[in-house]
Amino acid sequence: MAMDENETGTLIGSDKVEGTAVYGADNSKIGSIERVMIDKRSGRVSYAVLGFGGFLGLGHDHYPLPWQSLKYDTGLGGYVTGITEQQLRNAPKYGNDNEWNWGDVARTRAVNDYYGVPVI
Repeated sequence: MAMDENETGTLIGSDKVEGTAVYGADNSKIGSIERVMIDKRSGRVSYAVLGFGGFLGLGHDHYPLPWQSLKYDTGLGGYVTGITEQQLRNAPKYGNDNEWNWGDVARTRAVNDYYGVPVI
């Protein structure tokens, strides 16, 4: 795959991350990244929001994943997380953008705790 102006050897544009497949612990596709959440102060990506479930994009839920829980796999052409699809079904989620308060520290801490990732 050739790189374009939105990615370099170690950097990638957010528009290239959105839509990228996410694979579970068994390398089966469990969803795709809908957006990334960037910390305004540090400039670091904190979370990727995974779209999962539903049919043809309808009725799916949104799962915040700590960015640290994802690793890019060049062979798969997507991100891999160490959880299974069943574990994801029990993870913190929301149905639409109005249901999640990113400013709620307890909520984001619960996400990080679920995935075993420290809050940065």
